[in-house]
Order: sequence, then C-alpha cells, then structure tokens
Amino acid sequence: MGKSLAVKNEIIADLKQTLSESQLVIAIDYKGLSVAEITDLRRRLRPKGSSCQVAKNTLMRIAVEGNDTWQPIQELLTGTSAFLFVQEDIGGAIKAYQEFQKVSKKTELRGGVMEGRVLKEADVKALADLPSKEQLMAQIAGAINGVATKLAVGINQVPTSIARGLKAYAEKDGDSPEVEAEAQPEAQPEAEAESASV
Repeated sequence: MGKSLAVKNEIIADLKQTLSESQLVIAIDYKGLSVAEITDLRRRLRPKGSSCQVAKNTLMRIAVEGNDTWQPIQELLTGTSAFLFVQEDIGGAIKAYQEFQKVSKKTELRGGVMEGRVLKEADVKALADLPSKEQLMAQIAGAINGVATKLAVGINQVPTSIARGLKAYAEKDGDSPEVEAEAQPEAQPEAEAESASV
C-alpha cells in the first residue's frame, strides 16, 4: 500500500527544509544497500555536517519545483535514489562517501547540484580535494599571523632606524654646531647698532 498524501507532503516539506540548509546535494543509486549499510553511511556523514535521505524521485521533483538552485537535480533522478545533503564540510562529506563506497561497492554516484549547476561525477570527486573550512581558517590565520609578525618587527625597527639616521646625520655635519656658535657673536654688534640708531 502506498504512502498517504499527508505522509508524502511531510516528506516533501522535510526535503525542502533540508535543501534550504544545504550547500551541495549529491544523488546516488543505492540499489542493493541494506538498512544497516545505509545507517553506516549516515553515521559516516554526520560528523561532516551532512545527511543521507532515501526518497522517491517523484517526491524530490515536487520538492525542487520552482527552486532555481535545486531544480537541476531533476536530471539525476533515475532509478533508486538516495540523496546526500552536504551542509558544512563539502570535501569531508565526499571523502566519507568515497570511503563508504570502497567498503560496500554497491552504490553509484550519479552527480550533484551546487549553486544551481549540475555537477558530473568527476566534478563532485574534484570537490573532495578542496580544503575543509577548518583548514582554510587555519591557513588564513597563519597568513594573518605572519603579516602581523612582520609588521611588529618592522615597527620595532623604526625607532632604531631613526636613531641611526640622526646619529649618521649628526656625525656627517659634526662641524655645524661650532660654525653656528662662531656666527652668533658677529650678529650681536649689528643688533646693538640697530638698537642704538633707534
């Protein structure tokens, strides 16, 4: 006996909600997987911020209808479908699926959809090589830290450089203070003469 309309509507609403929270959706053919194996796949995906849901193609078609971001997945809806909803670590989720695939050897990756574009199997596999969010943050932090260190060293060297420059200037013009001292007495008689004439 088929599912009631209320149950189908609930599944469609759940699919729409999960899609709205996802960055990438991967369609796989899960034919031949046991309940225990699907549970294992879900367990592997969970730490990567991803989930796996088995759904009828007709329900997924209804869920993505009118949604430009996810509508392209209709190209991948054939046979028995399970969907991997990737919300956080894209590379980590794909690697987790690939590790599962090596063990089970029963699923087939059809492709995926990301930012309104269909991704072929090769495109999805290429995403697995991207660094995770944590790795990117570590790289950015390292770069910022390196710049901050160089800036601090540079700032610390400024007073030293100024002091060296002033010292070199003073040594170069070492006679100038004496010349100015000699020039001042000659200027005084003129000042006295000016004050006397007034």
